[in-house]
Amino acid sequence: MQYNAEVQRVQEIAKADPNDTFAEIGNQLGILMDAYDALSKALLQEEISGKKVYKGEESVGRRALRRIIITARLDAMLAEIRETMVYKAPSELGALWGKFETMWQRIVAEQEAAHVEELKQDQIAKWRRANIRKKLKEQLTSVIAVLFIMLWYVWVMILIRTSHTYRGVYSSPFWSCVLC
Repeated sequence: MQYNAEVQRVQEIAKADPNDTFAEIGNQLGILMDAYDALSKALLQEEISGKKVYKGEESVGRRALRRIIITARLDAMLAEIRETMVYKAPSELGALWGKFETMWQRIVAEQEAAHVEELKQDQIAKWRRANIRKKLKEQLTSVIAVLFIMLWYVWVMILIRTSHTYRGVYSSPFWSCVLC
């Protein structure tokens, strides 16, 4: 009985196109990996938001519990993926978990390097914006100072021209040119 079931299974595998089988296995594992990635991003978001001042209404304990639950789910999903790749994958795929783990670590390292580079570029852009703002403030302060001095000079000239001492020495009608 068991022998017949095994023979039938082997015949079905022989009839199936190996590329279709690999594609199906890849799709099923891909769905699991997409869910794993979504949970990883949720955990990363929780960790990033934990480093900022929290102004919400959830307690610290609740947020910690959420992180623990996400981490436990990630561990369980990874164990399920590993079990599927090691024990349930056809032997034709070879050491699928070992290949997967190697490639995954390589991609994670590449992504970390890209993330570091992106952070570096963001910091450079932030520094440049701050530098431009600083220079703009300095220039605006200079322009305001020059305008203030010019207005003060004009005001002093008007006061001198309209003073009684000046009019007594250089008499001219008051309504004539004020600055002349």
